[in-house]
Amino acid sequence: MDQYSIVNVIGKGSFGRALLVQPINEEQNYVMKEIRLPKADSGIRNSKREAVLLSRMKHPNVVAFKESFEADGHLYIVMEFCSGGDLLQRIQQQKNVLFTEDVILKWFAQMCLGTKHIHDKRVLHRDLKSKNIFLTVSGTVKLGDFGSACSLNSAKAYVQTYVGTPYYVSPEIWDNKPYNNKSDVWSLGCVLYELCTLQHPFQSRSWKSLILKVCRGAYAPLPSHFSYELHYLIKNMFKTNPKDRPSVHTILSSHPTSIFDGVMQEDHEIRIIQIHYFEEKKHIFFITFYYFRKKKYCTAK
Repeated sequence: MDQYSIVNVIGKGSFGRALLVQPINEEQNYVMKEIRLPKADSGIRNSKREAVLLSRMKHPNVVAFKESFEADGHLYIVMEFCSGGDLLQRIQQQKNVLFTEDVILKWFAQMCLGTKHIHDKRVLHRDLKSKNIFLTVSGTVKLGDFGSACSLNSAKAYVQTYVGTPYYVSPEIWDNKPYNNKSDVWSLGCVLYELCTLQHPFQSRSWKSLILKVCRGAYAPLPSHFSYELHYLIKNMFKTNPKDRPSVHTILSSHPTSIFDGVMQEDHEIRIIQIHYFEEKKHIFFITFYYFRKKKYCTAK
């Protein structure tokens, strides 16, 4: 800890504290997660898992890992600070004024790109929600908080442990069934719906009623001014059978010119993100998103 000065305490939870810190010889701020290490070996391994998994992620739409270390019975994870806050804060700031579809899809496309990277690493986030999706000052979306994440032994593996935030949990988890990365897709659908309506898709005054709504996929339709493609996408992401639900890979590759045509970046520099979507008959297809100020392109090669 001697190499960092604490600027502020920015969060507290069951895990411990989240601190805004600054390295002694740097001007850049970082987030430091302070986790009290349990005495049991299994608990220590679980606590360290977040740092291990986050360190494997190298993507512009995932919060960047800086370092981790132990001191005085605590684990410290140092990561990128996103000064634009989180999506939940942005939603609350709207005061019932809906986001435009262009803004929603700009964020959602980046959420999908970050999630695809995680899934390609055979990792499930397991707690995707608006509070865990962050924004930089320039508006870039970053997935964060890997405290509930887990790794899979194979691309087709399943897990069964219950984790997550109730409003974003998929039907298969409530049904106590094994689940895979399609559960993250459900959670992304909840965030997308929340951006469109400023409300959770599944709400109730009792847990029993909430679980029933989730397991039936019973949600109020989007406002009518949103495009047919957006309505259709959310409908598919809320398929109660995970086998019928698209993967993030499918979402990105199936909607390159309609859903994501409005993806844009508002800063001065050009950013190019190339994604390999699928390989079929030895031909690799690419989508390249070109981000320009006041211009928007979405081209396929």
